[in-house]
Order: sequence, then C-alpha cells, then structure tokens
Amino acid sequence: MKNLILIRHAKSSWDAPVQDKDRVLAQRGVRDAHLVAKNISNFIPKANLIWSSTAKRASETAVIFAQIQMWPLESIVFKDELYTFDSAKLEKIIKSCDNSYENVILFGHNEAITEFVNKFGDVFIDNVPTAGFVSLSFDVDSWSTIRKGKINKVLFPRDLKDD
Repeated sequence: MKNLILIRHAKSSWDAPVQDKDRVLAQRGVRDAHLVAKNISNFIPKANLIWSSTAKRASETAVIFAQIQMWPLESIVFKDELYTFDSAKLEKIIKSCDNSYENVILFGHNEAITEFVNKFGDVFIDNVPTAGFVSLSFDVDSWSTIRKGKINKVLFPRDLKDD
C-alpha cells in the first residue's frame, strides 16, 4: 500500500514585484496553512517522506505544517523539480519515489495537483484550493505502478471556517 498526501501551497502575496518562485505567503495564506495543519493530525501516517517545491510559498507552507505537526524541519526534502504546474511532470516525480517509503507528503502547485488528483483519485475535485489537503491511497507495492487510487480525506480551508 502506498499513501500520498498532496498539499497545495497556501495563498501567496502579489504585493512585491518578485519572480514567481520568490513570492511569499500572504497573511491569509499563513492563517489558512495553520488552520489546515492543526486539523490533519488524524490523517497523517507516522513515518513519512516529505517533499516540497523550492518555491518560497510552498517551502513556507511546508515549514508551517512541520512546526505544527512537530516534524523535524530537516526531514523536508526541497526539490526544484516540484516547482511545476504540469501534472505529467508531477506524476513522473511521484512514480520515481523510492519504494522503501510507504507514505509521501508533497507540497506543490496547481494545476499539477488538481489534475493529478483527478487522474488518480476516485472523486472529482473541481479545484484544490490554496492550503488544500488531499490524501490518496494506492493498493500497490511500487510507486511506479500507481493507478486509480482512493481519496481518503479532503480538507480545504473553507471547510474549517465559519463564514
């Protein structure tokens, strides 16, 4: 069994004139990341491989989740190739994962995440929003052979807000 958790980076700021990869989280993004991270403990497997895009907004989101979940910051593997919006590239990266890992948590970007979830999940999701959390499981022994899996949990910031 292989378990994959995809987390889209939280809302980023467009205030500063920086390269896309260097955009930081907006205040709303920081709040939403904290909100979701505080509500996923029951859905996180104990031993994990944690990957994050090197984009500032994704890495900041990964650090917030790590702090709240008490994962060692050194356990996050920052990968340049995860700075992608292409679901085919994301799929290739996931399928290349070492099979010794049963559980992978990945912080990345849309459209790649939404398209991946809709290709491999059993429930259609129109859009995985910023700070969105989707947990999938695959009844296989090898990451390279993942096919249609099961979505076990979907949690979006709007699900946790009163307004």
